[in-house]
Amino acid sequence: MLAALAPGASTVELPNRGEDVLATRDAVAALGARVDDRGKAIVVEGGRLLDPASTIDARNSGTTVRLLLGLCAGHGISARFDGDDSLRRRPMERVAKPLRAVGANVETSDGRLPAVVRGVMNPPGGEFALEIPSAQVKSAILLANLAATGPVRITGDRHSRDHTERMLRHLGRDIAFDGRTIELRPGSLKAGRIRIPADLSGAAFFIVAAAITPGSELLLLEVGVNPTRTGFLDVMRAMGADIVLEHERDLDGEPVADLRVHYHPLQAAAIDGDLVVRAIDEIPILAVAAAHATGTTRVRDAAESRERIRSHCGHCHHPSRLRRRRGGASRRIRRDRRGRAASGSAAGDTWRSSHRDGDRSARGADRAAYHRRCPLQRRELPRLLRTLENRPELRLVLPSRSQDHRARQLRREV
Repeated sequence: MLAALAPGASTVELPNRGEDVLATRDAVAALGARVDDRGKAIVVEGGRLLDPASTIDARNSGTTVRLLLGLCAGHGISARFDGDDSLRRRPMERVAKPLRAVGANVETSDGRLPAVVRGVMNPPGGEFALEIPSAQVKSAILLANLAATGPVRITGDRHSRDHTERMLRHLGRDIAFDGRTIELRPGSLKAGRIRIPADLSGAAFFIVAAAITPGSELLLLEVGVNPTRTGFLDVMRAMGADIVLEHERDLDGEPVADLRVHYHPLQAAAIDGDLVVRAIDEIPILAVAAAHATGTTRVRDAAESRERIRSHCGHCHHPSRLRRRRGGASRRIRRDRRGRAASGSAAGDTWRSSHRDGDRSARGADRAAYHRRCPLQRRELPRLLRTLENRPELRLVLPSRSQDHRARQLRREV
């Protein structure tokens, strides 16, 4: 998105070509940016964007639609956004409200998609107070004010993800942020080279698989360890996981490191407050880790995570379909008004993956199925192999001494 706004050619190296990113790529192309995705890197020729000729389909990506609503709101663009059934259940008013304060006209469908935005040019800037500490909301406000004529100040953050702020600084904008307040001064973006670290949220599933499987060793190279994203690592370490960061360094404004993981028995831990904000995307896979930990792990202050999971799972009365897939262990995960509790160590039936229930929940079930001596079924192997092919810096080390027939078979096929 930022490359589409910056005049000139920007190169995005080592992109994650997941469905959310591809939805964003197609959306910025629909807005008039020239996108070349024929090689290992994505080249974006940015500058003046235009009204799209048809509705922009954000598919299943809340980040795509919420941030692009902000981009359009502050750059004089009129556009209609829609998505799949899951995305249509996600709330959009939390973004629409501050964008109306910018001066844009934003219409939602009972607070959800489809949504229509009619943007304004050169908004005045000003001060915005976040009602909830959301990286998507503050990023939408920042994108809406990149062409503002005056300074912009955003308050009420709680150390939510700051990738947008770091990327803006990398591309030449004068921005200050401390985890609570963001201040953006007028200026312009400069096209350039953008190297993308390996995604910690994606790595989390492999990390948990290694942490709960005796004999495992895992090495992940050049993983992003942004402090606003490492809540997952903090929780896993509090549970006793053996995770070591090696060769810590900076990559185009983002801190990265190599992660080495060994199996170690896990203990229960508490997840609440700012730690929930910093681990918001990893709550489902942390539930898997908690099911294999001794004691009861409690998650509080996770309303945002609950909304995300519910949007992927449908309007269900259970904490998530992770629990329902769990068979004999389903009683071990419960929810009350204050949050969730998961008790270990897990036993009983295997978890089966259903990608209709949402990507993160399905991957969490895959990891649990692997641990219960039911590796990924043959139809899942192409997806795993594509992951390894697209991320050559990922090294997967399966237990070398396992006598389990299925583990040996999986190792041969991989």
